[in-house]
Amino acid sequence: MMRSLRFRLAAGALIAIALALLATGSILGGVFTDYVVDRYRADMNAIIDQLTAEVEVRDGRLVLDREPADPRFRLPASGRYWQVVPARGDPLRSASLWDTVLAPDRAGGVHGFAAADGPDGKPVLVVERALVLQVGEGGALPLRMMAAFPEEELASALGGYHSTLRLMLLSTAAVLMSAAYLQGAIGLRPLTRLRHDVARVRAGTASLIEDDGPSELSLLVSELNSLLRERENAVERARARASDLAHGLKTPLTVLLQLADHLPEAERALARQQVELVRQRADRQLQAARLGVEQMVSTHLASLCGKLVMVLSPVTRGKGIEWRLDVPGDLAVQADAADVAECLGNVLDNATRYAHAAIEISAGPAVAGRIAIRISDDGPGIAPADAARLLERGEIGSLPPGEGSGGSGLGLAISRDIARAYGGDLTLGEARLGGLAVTIDFPAAAGI
Repeated sequence: MMRSLRFRLAAGALIAIALALLATGSILGGVFTDYVVDRYRADMNAIIDQLTAEVEVRDGRLVLDREPADPRFRLPASGRYWQVVPARGDPLRSASLWDTVLAPDRAGGVHGFAAADGPDGKPVLVVERALVLQVGEGGALPLRMMAAFPEEELASALGGYHSTLRLMLLSTAAVLMSAAYLQGAIGLRPLTRLRHDVARVRAGTASLIEDDGPSELSLLVSELNSLLRERENAVERARARASDLAHGLKTPLTVLLQLADHLPEAERALARQQVELVRQRADRQLQAARLGVEQMVSTHLASLCGKLVMVLSPVTRGKGIEWRLDVPGDLAVQADAADVAECLGNVLDNATRYAHAAIEISAGPAVAGRIAIRISDDGPGIAPADAARLLERGEIGSLPPGEGSGGSGLGLAISRDIARAYGGDLTLGEARLGGLAVTIDFPAAAGI
C-alpha cells in the first residue's frame, strides 16, 4: 500500500490537514476563551466600579446610596451577585445572594477568577478588589469589593463555542480532503495516461510515447523514448545478424541436400527431412527480417506433436519404443510453431536416448490462460536433487553403459529459455511411467 503514490498523497494530505486544523482549533479556542473571560472580568469590574462610587460611611455605618441598576441583583439566585465586606462592621450584599456570604478561594478558581459557593451551594466565580475608604478627617476603612457570576455560565458559553468549532473544523476537514483527493486524481491522470501509452508501445500499436503531458513528465518521456529507440536499433541489428545467418545457411543446406541423395534409401528420407526443417527455419528468419517483426501466431499442438513423432519414430524403431500421444485436437498455444517445435524437439530428443519402451506426450489446460505440455518416458529418471543442475547449460545426464553419449547438455536449457521467452517455464519431475517427466507451459491461444 505504501508503494501507491495515490495513497502517499492522500496520507500526506490527511496528516497536513489534521495538523493544520488541530493548530487552528487550538488557536481559535484559546483566542475565544480569552475574549469571553476578559468580557466577564470587565463586567465584574464595572459592577465593582459602580459599588465603589456609591459606598460611603454614614453615622458610623457602611451604606450604599444606590445599588447597581441590573435587576438581577434583586432576584434571589439570579446569576449576578455583589458583596462589600468592611474590615469592621456588617457586610453589604445584593438581594440575589439571599443569606449566602461569599468566601472567595483564589486557589480553587479558574481563568484567574477566585472560586466561592453561591446560593444553593452552586459554585460561582468571583472578581475581588481591595480598597480603603476615607472616613472623616484622617480616618480610613479597608473594604473588599466583590462581584460574582455562576461558574456553569462561563463553562456553558465556552462549551457551546467549542462544540460549534469542532463541527466547523470537521466540515472543513471533509471539504479539504475532498479537494485533496480531487487534486490527487487530476494530478496523477498524466501518469495513468503514460501507463496506457507504455502499454500501447508494448502491444506494438505505437512505437514511441507521445510527449504532450505536463512539463514535469517531459524529461521522463524523453528518456523512455530514447530507451525505446535504442531498443529498436538493437532489435534491428539482431534482425540483420539473423538475416545474415539465414543467408549463410542457404548454400550449405543446398549442398547437404545434394549429398543426401547419395545415402542409402533408409537414411535418405530422414536426412532430407531434417535438412528441410533447418531450411524452413532459415526461411522463417529471412521472412521475419524482411517484415521487420515476427508475427505472433497460434500453433495447434496435436498437429505439431504428430509431426515430431513422425520425424523421431525412425530413430526409436530399433529400440522398440512405443509412442503415446494424448493431445486434444483443439488445443493451441500463442507461440510461433518453429519455437514450439524446437522446444519440444529438444526434450523429445532426450527422451529417445533414455526411454526403454515408451514415450508419452500429453497436453491440457493448466492455470488460467496457460497450456501445459507433458513429455514422459520410462527411462531411469533423475534424482530430485539433480533437477536444477540438469537445466543449466552444459550439464549432461548419464546413460546406462553401452548406450552412447548423453548429448551436448544444451537441449533442456534452450527449451527452458524458449518457454520463458513466452512467459512460461520448464520443470522436471517423476513420470507416471517411472522415468523423467518434463512439463512445459505456453500461453493458450485466444479462445482456448
